[in-house]
Amino acid sequence: MVNLHQTLSEQQVIQWFESNLPVEDYRNKSVLLIIPDATRTAPLPLLFSTFHRILSPVAKQIDVLVALGTHPPMPEADICRLLGISESARQAEYKAVGLYNHEWDNPERLTEIGTLTKRETAEISEGLLEMDVPVTINARIKDYDILQIMGPVFPHEVVGFSGGSKYFFPGISGPDLLNFFHWLGALITNVGIIGVKHTPVREVVNRSAAMIPNEKRCITFVVAPDSSLYGLFYGTPETAWESAADLSGQIHIKRMPRPFKQVLSCAPLMYDELWVAGKCMYKLEPVVAD
Repeated sequence: MVNLHQTLSEQQVIQWFESNLPVEDYRNKSVLLIIPDATRTAPLPLLFSTFHRILSPVAKQIDVLVALGTHPPMPEADICRLLGISESARQAEYKAVGLYNHEWDNPERLTEIGTLTKRETAEISEGLLEMDVPVTINARIKDYDILQIMGPVFPHEVVGFSGGSKYFFPGISGPDLLNFFHWLGALITNVGIIGVKHTPVREVVNRSAAMIPNEKRCITFVVAPDSSLYGLFYGTPETAWESAADLSGQIHIKRMPRPFKQVLSCAPLMYDELWVAGKCMYKLEPVVAD
């Protein structure tokens, strides 16, 4: 469901879920729902409540893992706020839902699923980097049948467009892949990568995600500043992301007739750390004159 000219109503979003979620595919399955943290714009209360309402009667278990990357962990009260779960609802319809933070720097919470070899990293990076990279991911995935991504797609300074399997790597990955991901993006440069759909960094993400043994599903979407949605997509992390990235490129990228010598960017309150607020610069760097 896509609308380039106006965002979808709440009822249209609910109807999309009711029409597009293959409910029987989740019957008697344990589901780990992987979501962004509070540094991403998304109508998670609406999306989570609708997803849970439709699938909780058939799924064996639905839990939530926040794809923090290296961001600080969120207290449970903040995760509940992010998902729109009230105190009373947490003790009622959502009592059985586990709410977890990713722990990228805790080896006991990680499991190794493969390796990107020197040959692969040299090929992917076009010779910029050549090293073996262990692929580690949050060990909780071993407890679930389905890994379900639910997150937005935006132009992104490290990978080109965010979303899709980026919620696995670096969202719930260990430090080796996480560091390789960011360093490769830095070598290519922000200007060379942001808003580009297929990039070497995206290839790192996709190859690593192919090592995950679980069934993988994705609900991805393109948002307006007020968290309303221009479009929703369901499928594998790859197919859903492809469609959302195309729409994000139309909605989120504004092309200007000339570069600017000076640009002032104001950080939103959700960027609660200086390094995250650097996004204010990254998003505008391509339009700044040399």
